[in-house]
Amino acid sequence: MGNTKIMILNLVCLAFVKALSHEPELGSARVVFQTSYGDIEFGFYPTVAPKTVDHIFKLVRLGGYNTNHFFRVDKGFVAQVADVANGRSAPMNDEQRKEAEKKIVGEFSHVKHVRGTLSMGRYEDPNSAQSSFSMLLGDAPHLDGQYAVFGKVTKGDETLRKLEEVPTRREGIFVMPTERITILSTYYYDTKMESCEEERSVLKRRLQASFVEVERQRMKCFP
Repeated sequence: MGNTKIMILNLVCLAFVKALSHEPELGSARVVFQTSYGDIEFGFYPTVAPKTVDHIFKLVRLGGYNTNHFFRVDKGFVAQVADVANGRSAPMNDEQRKEAEKKIVGEFSHVKHVRGTLSMGRYEDPNSAQSSFSMLLGDAPHLDGQYAVFGKVTKGDETLRKLEEVPTRREGIFVMPTERITILSTYYYDTKMESCEEERSVLKRRLQASFVEVERQRMKCFP
């Protein structure tokens, strides 16, 4: 009886650990940053950090990250995007500035900081995140539960590897590139729409093939 209880407890603990380590589902939106070193595509975790996702995606749609840059590249740790309000080389309009200067509540979760994770930057105040965020270049468990994870890189790891090789200098706690790594432009799309387009194309081909077959049978049976 005792062994059975221990076995059940072990199974419960295993299920709990698995649930904690389970990667959340990505939403259908994808964002692409076109940088001077190549493209980086990422998606969002809307069920993990909904306010953060809404804020960052709105900034993307407003063109807020265009002409911004990666001010920090620490090999094996993070590539960090600068605050929109201070990092762009182009001037901002009022709508961009209003959104960029919003402070977002800290949406901390169980999601792990591993390579490719997107994690919000902030000051000591846990609710001070604005528009700067990091793309993890390695696993960083000491950040877990302390910074808001809101998505992950879906394509462009080769670009991240190029960023890791750029010359850097240290300024205080930050390791910074010696040259500006610019986000030249950005765009976004929805994977569901892409899927629908593919399905429509397949259906159209099937309908055309069916029409040809029906016409062939008609000519055969009703000459």
